[in-house]
Amino acid sequence: MQPGYPSQPPQQVDNNMTMSIVSIFLFWPLAIPAIINASKVNPLLQQGDYAGAQAAAAESKKWSKWALIVGISLWAVSLLCCLGSVVLSAASNSALGY
Repeated sequence: MQPGYPSQPPQQVDNNMTMSIVSIFLFWPLAIPAIINASKVNPLLQQGDYAGAQAAAAESKKWSKWALIVGISLWAVSLLCCLGSVVLSAASNSALGY
């Protein structure tokens, strides 16, 4: 670094807090570790621990993805079960002559 030139600004790391918050509405047990790790990113950056911030962001992203996958899957299975019960109910009613 040459004197008179400002040092480079610290690199930013996406903390994935938005995805963590969204995932809490789909499957909260996996979203809690995502939010905890997302909240660690900014303090680690302020301390100058760029590698630690990247690791926390990666963990947050991993837990958020799993929460989204499990949550969306559970919603899809629930929807299929509801639709299946409606179809079976309609079929049984028509078989009985109602």
